[in-house]
Amino acid sequence: MMTYDFSPLFRSAIGFDRIAKMLEDVADQSVPGYPPYNIEKLNDDAYRITLAVAGFGEDELSVETRENTLLISGSKKADEKETNYLHRGIATRDFVRSFRIADHVKVVEAAFDNGLLHVELVRELPEAMKPRKIEVKSGKPSVFGKAKSLLGGDKDQKAAA
Repeated sequence: MMTYDFSPLFRSAIGFDRIAKMLEDVADQSVPGYPPYNIEKLNDDAYRITLAVAGFGEDELSVETRENTLLISGSKKADEKETNYLHRGIATRDFVRSFRIADHVKVVEAAFDNGLLHVELVRELPEAMKPRKIEVKSGKPSVFGKAKSLLGGDKDQKAAA
């Protein structure tokens, strides 16, 4: 198994520890093949994860988020009657599938339809992080003057006069 050293990427970056841990976790993670799934990008801020969960009922599936991880699990209830299969091609074994989700990505809905579990996700950026237009004014910038007035510097000048 190959290991990667991500330390050169983070020598001059502060506060990106979580990204380094996520990269290491992804490199160490063996990807299970069950159940199969799709990830769709619906638009710039909306995603859908679809899992093929044939043989499971709604009450046997669980969708939850913990920190920045989406956990989808299925736990098949034991059959009351014993079945003698000639061929068993539909896997109904228990599973746990996890997905790392970015900051500000929220799960908004989970729906079960025709053996497929659809999980809808949306990125909701706070107002402070959204792009904003800055008005361009003519004249010399007066950043120092505005900062001084915000800090109460004008009061000292008025009192001295």
